[in-house]
Amino acid sequence: MDELVAEAWPAPSAQDIGGWLLRHADGVTKRANSVLPLYDPGDVDRAVERAERFYTALGLPTVFLMDAQARPEGLDGVLEGRGYELVERTIAMTAELGGPYERERVDVMDAPSREWLDLWWSVDGRYDRRLPVAEKILRGVSAGYACVDGLAVGRGVPQGDWLGVYAMAVAPDARRRGLGRRVLRALLGWGSEQGCKRAYLVVVERNAPARALYESEGFVQAGAYHYRVRNATAR
Repeated sequence: MDELVAEAWPAPSAQDIGGWLLRHADGVTKRANSVLPLYDPGDVDRAVERAERFYTALGLPTVFLMDAQARPEGLDGVLEGRGYELVERTIAMTAELGGPYERERVDVMDAPSREWLDLWWSVDGRYDRRLPVAEKILRGVSAGYACVDGLAVGRGVPQGDWLGVYAMAVAPDARRRGLGRRVLRALLGWGSEQGCKRAYLVVVERNAPARALYESEGFVQAGAYHYRVRNATAR
């Protein structure tokens, strides 16, 4: 699933160093600014040092996205031994698309509106004034953007049989009103219309309310990943 996630949240720049992708997006999100270790690069220590030089030159922490497919096996222990801290345990969840799904006056657009961007950024905008970089990531692939009453948003990415669900956000003063559920159902229905058969999403393990919502809509845990960060104080 790591390749689906990488495709749906594309870094503007990526460099392949023998099976590891060094992704860079001006520091906006760990996902787009991390090493994706898809294949064994051979000399692991040399590859780690190369990655460290790459990100240090950019003024960024060195971050590895680690899941069960990370290569070579044992990389997580190697990074721990080098002082990399484990952060942001994340769960991957999947569901079969069944339906029918209600739209309940939820618009799904083919591009993020200013209202959509402003709301998402107000909830998840942890990167100073770098919204243009975030928008570039969002627009890197075709997607649908759901918005309800300017209070809740989400993004759906059709990927063959799969629909990736991303950027779910609800304004803090509008939570516990079912708006997130309406956005999710609208995206699942829209994805089904695009020919998708199943959906996936990723959610931080500690986000119990979001996990409960997704489970109530038929999502089950299908995997997990975390990050290893050399400088965990960086966001």
